[in-house]
Amino acid sequence: MNPLREHALLLTRRHFFGKAGLGLTALWALLNESTAAADSGNPATGGLPGLPHFKPKARRVIYLFQSGAPSQIDLFDHKPKLHDLRGKDLPDSVRKGQRLTGMTSTQEHFPLAPSLFRFARHGKCGAWVSELLPHTAKVVDELCFIKSLHTEAINHDPAITFFQTGAQLAGRPSMGAWLSYGLGSENRDLPAFVALVSQGSGNPNDQPLYDRLWGSGFLPSKYQGVKFRSAGDPVLFLSNPPGLGAGVRRRFLDDLARLNEMRLKEFGDPEIATRIEQYEMAYRMQTSVPELTDVSKEPASTFELYGSDARKPGTFAANCLLARRLAERGVRFIQLFHRGWDQHVKLPTSIRGQCRDTDQASAALVLDLKQRGLLNDTLIVWGGEFGRTVYCQGTLTANDYGRDHHPRCFTIWLAGGGIKGGICHGGTDDFSYNITDKPVHVHDLHATLLHCLGIDHTRLTYKFQGRHYRLTDVHGNVVKELLA
Repeated sequence: MNPLREHALLLTRRHFFGKAGLGLTALWALLNESTAAADSGNPATGGLPGLPHFKPKARRVIYLFQSGAPSQIDLFDHKPKLHDLRGKDLPDSVRKGQRLTGMTSTQEHFPLAPSLFRFARHGKCGAWVSELLPHTAKVVDELCFIKSLHTEAINHDPAITFFQTGAQLAGRPSMGAWLSYGLGSENRDLPAFVALVSQGSGNPNDQPLYDRLWGSGFLPSKYQGVKFRSAGDPVLFLSNPPGLGAGVRRRFLDDLARLNEMRLKEFGDPEIATRIEQYEMAYRMQTSVPELTDVSKEPASTFELYGSDARKPGTFAANCLLARRLAERGVRFIQLFHRGWDQHVKLPTSIRGQCRDTDQASAALVLDLKQRGLLNDTLIVWGGEFGRTVYCQGTLTANDYGRDHHPRCFTIWLAGGGIKGGICHGGTDDFSYNITDKPVHVHDLHATLLHCLGIDHTRLTYKFQGRHYRLTDVHGNVVKELLA
């Protein structure tokens, strides 16, 4: 088979017009992208024209995702009446026939398990916080607790996917990809969207985290998150190969770009344009990323604030410090995934370790951003994919219990840009099983986060396979009571 002859045979009349159409489409896309950058007021951002839709309160997001689902009953949702009901079965009038997971559906009894941990009110707002989170307790006046969040998924993978993409099935763009697409980047030398992963003190075989959780779905792949690693190059293949100097690499990339541009003109595939941009971004990151990840010049007071783990790459504390440094440099969406919260058994022991991993650094990030004047325009989100049941999974003992998945109600907290601090929104019944006041759906949360960034969630869309998609699908309402 002769490749040149095969290529020549493709040049039929139909193929000619098809190629011409694709070329015009590609040209239009490139022109439109340039126009979008110009219209946004900052040619470096690459965002869509007309965005933000209105003046934003927040310019960036740091999402501290607690993978595995922290127990709201043991951390934030204080239920003192449960202590008198310890070991008794959850009343049918409370459960109301709601579905159970396969892990507890065969249990004959659902014994109530009040938290073993003490709660106290903190701050001027008087928010209830468990003894497990002493550092978070000190910053409650900066936080907005949503105690009435609920979701549709009852198992981890669809629930985590739902939180990241607004859909339980894989394939949709993640929230960070939507923001990268809509608002672009404030720093041309760093990605608009960065993902960081840490493993907590919990089970190392906890729920896996897939790259698609920070993926771009059907958006062009240039909008996907860039995962930073804790060992070796922070980003794969960032360093030059042995024997390849900076000058040679620059000439190599220039020649490669010319070849890719030829293919782009021929086929009009937007992924080729993405590849060109990614090669250039990787070249610029060779300088920007090592400087970003080198924390050796941070003062001792920084590590006192975040804790000693902040010196250990790959820990949650180190990632929180890195998140602050990314925020300082204009990265749009910074997503931390911390595994280990899936506590079906031995919860009292496991949750202590997880809180030691995350409490000090989470609070430190709030304080650090505030003292640097960055909290006003940085939106922080802390929470997992759903909550935990009031009843015990397995055997309830005097000092031990486990909790199953509970999507009906759970707690997260927000802080910073556009969010009212020192408030608790919504409420649950005496069993932390059903919402009694001001329910907030995941779509409502997404709509509210986008609103803080100056985006009307109904207008940030992308047409794919004949339909206009958005992060909130066809749902979602801005929760105005949360807004500053």
